[in-house]
Formats: sequence, structure tokens, C-alpha cells
Amino acid sequence: MDCKHIRNFSIIAHIDHGKSTLADRLLESTGTVEKRQLKEQMLDDMELERQRGITIKARAVRMEYRHKGELYELNLIDTPGHVDFHYEVSRSLACCEGALLLVDAFQGVEAQTVANAYAAINLDLTIVPVINKVDLVHARVDEVLREMEQSLAIEPSEVIKASAKTGIGIDDLLAAIIERIPPPKGDPDATLRAMIFDSHYDSYRGAITYVRLVDGTVTKGQKIRFLETGTTHEVLELGQFVPQRRACETLSAGQVGYLVCN
Repeated sequence: MDCKHIRNFSIIAHIDHGKSTLADRLLESTGTVEKRQLKEQMLDDMELERQRGITIKARAVRMEYRHKGELYELNLIDTPGHVDFHYEVSRSLACCEGALLLVDAFQGVEAQTVANAYAAINLDLTIVPVINKVDLVHARVDEVLREMEQSLAIEPSEVIKASAKTGIGIDDLLAAIIERIPPPKGDPDATLRAMIFDSHYDSYRGAITYVRLVDGTVTKGQKIRFLETGTTHEVLELGQFVPQRRACETLSAGQVGYLVCN
């Protein structure tokens, strides 16, 4: 997949503004997960996350979407919305070129909305503003548009009105992701450079490292060096989350996936 057909983005929002529900709806709309397999809060893997309904770790999932006859790879790097996990948010945002800024149509712009929006703006990300839950009886869409304009200088005409629960506006949102968010810059033939944004421990495979490739290409069996520790490891397996792990032979510049090393 060449860089110009890749879009890396995250969803940022105040807690309970519907981020995990929107992620679920995007997975369903792109056919990544069939409706019968879809369990609520698909990306919230840890038991604690699902019980408490908050996203703690950054998760990455690859989706495919056909837009105007061309196939695109969309990598959603899920971030926590909770104020206590700001470090995880900034790590994930550094791997993206764009962010969906999600605002609840009833609750409006809240503290964490503003903090996360400025974190994304400071990293030069393209913001795609979305008002969620427009299907609610008490939705204050026009007032919330004014709030977004006043506190975040967002043009009301740019805001996509959606409902993650019912699926309203999801096709417009997918089109906006492709048309507004720039593709990653990177040279697949250059020296390998990748950014680690998360990891977790699997009792069968050991440490699974989540990476966003900046330049170059990584293949199975290749020796790679971790700059922080100065250690060299062999890549035993690599792949992408769809949303379960799926092994592949290579990952190249702009792509997001995982590595298992010895």
C-alpha cells in the first residue's frame, strides 16, 4: 500500500462523548467487523476498560474503505478520553496526521475536549470536527456549533453531524477522513525508522510492540535496533490489528502495526 492511500488518525473527545461507540461504528461501516461479531466497545480489550466504559491503553486497528473507486487503508489509533491518561493520548497523537474531534450534541465542549484539541493542534494534526449524538431528543446542535466556534475557532460549516449509535453521518465522516487528512510522508526505501506508541504482554508470544513506521520497510527475520535501550532483536512476527492480530510479511512507511521480537 503506497503512502498516498494511507490515512492515520485518532479520535479525541471528553469522556462519555461516544468515542468507543464511534470506533465500533467505523469498524462496522468499513466491514472490518461484521455486525454479529461486534461487541460493544470493540477496541476496549482489557476487562477493566469494558466494565468501567473507559479506554485506557492506545489500540490500533486497520480498516479498508473504498472511496471514489480507490481503496484506502485507514489506521485508527484509539486514545483514552479520560483526563488521567494524557500521556497515552499524546503518544498516540504523535503517530497520526489527523484527529476526529468528537463533541457531544447535548453536553457540548468540555474541559477535556479543549485540552485534547490543543494537544492535536500543537502536533500539527488536521482536525476533523464531529458533533455526535445528533439523534438525541435534547441535542443542542446549533448551540454546540457556536461553542466550538468560540472556544476552538472551528468553522460551523466544517463540522460533521453524526450519530455513532444510529449510524447517521458515518459515510460523510469516512469521506472527510480521506479527503481532509493528509497521507503520511515517508520513504519505504529509506533506512528503517519507526515510532513505538504502545506495547502489551501476551502470555504466548511475549511482548507485542505497537509501531508506526516513519521510513523504510520491516520484514520478518530482519534485525532491528531499539534506540532507547541500544539492543538489537530479530523480528519473529509482524502484522496489523484487524482488530485481532493478523500476521503479514512486511510493513512499510506510513503503516501502523505490531512487531514480536526475540
